[in-house]
Amino acid sequence: MRALTVDVQSSAGRILCCTIFRPGGRKLLAKGHVLSDEDIRLLETEGMQQVWVTELEEGEIGEDEAVMAVAEVMCCGSVEIRLAAGGRANLIATADSCILVDDELLKQINCTSSVVIATVSNYRFVRNGERIATIKSSPFAVSQAQLETVLGILGERGAILQARPVRDPGVGVLYTDPVHGDRARALFENIVRTRVEKFGGNLRYALSAVEDEEQVTRALQHLLRTKPAAILIASTTAPAGPEDVIGRAMIRLGAHVERFLAPVEPGNLMLLSYKDDVPIVSAPCCFRSAKPNILDLVLPPMLAKYRISGWEIACLGHGGLLG
Repeated sequence: MRALTVDVQSSAGRILCCTIFRPGGRKLLAKGHVLSDEDIRLLETEGMQQVWVTELEEGEIGEDEAVMAVAEVMCCGSVEIRLAAGGRANLIATADSCILVDDELLKQINCTSSVVIATVSNYRFVRNGERIATIKSSPFAVSQAQLETVLGILGERGAILQARPVRDPGVGVLYTDPVHGDRARALFENIVRTRVEKFGGNLRYALSAVEDEEQVTRALQHLLRTKPAAILIASTTAPAGPEDVIGRAMIRLGAHVERFLAPVEPGNLMLLSYKDDVPIVSAPCCFRSAKPNILDLVLPPMLAKYRISGWEIACLGHGGLLG
């Protein structure tokens, strides 16, 4: 890329090196703008005779073309790509979604130095119309070889970002207490409803049970018949491990215990299991308050029908100190 000063009349198709302002400071044309015949007439009206522009050299790709090329292969799901000023492309969610980010691949692409990508955090819930990522190139032009390297990595590794829509987000809730399940329901129901609705979900069905292995198992069987996206167990007690009542009930149900203990505070005593594709989550003490806890991290992917693994729970430690 090289910069040069040219006559306004011969500047069509060239890229402005700097922003042009009207007298008084109002912006006329932005840096990086590709000049058109209409722009030339506008500049002549303003009395300008020459402009400072750049032109691409062999082996270079314009910034807009480069960021659009990367944007088209770095994402999937409910996403719209919008070109923005200054060599940027924005990714916009087209539905209420959970955003899944391949952090290692993102780091690899951002190390190439020709194009950088900023995304929202992994497992973030976003509303329709929210910006979820921005791709920015080096000013004006990108080396074609570097762009091909980036596109080659993405072609081999797949998308960095997925906007996974939240559809049919019904949640089943089981309230348990050693003496009377309705006590847990009275304590937690408002907080549970607020948290679920915060992530685009709804309470499909709720039951109360005494914290007894047989009663908890039977209640979970009833909730599974409603085909929920997830089941939350809101208990007034904290388990010592999967061998306690709630864990034994999960095993008796035929569920696979995926993970006990999360590197997240509050919420480290979370117990996660799966019955077929339905996650069942016990997160003691996380239903007492609307303050951020482990549920804010795991509910969005669960409502989007993404099977979050024990390994992924283990990876939540970086940034897991929530309060």
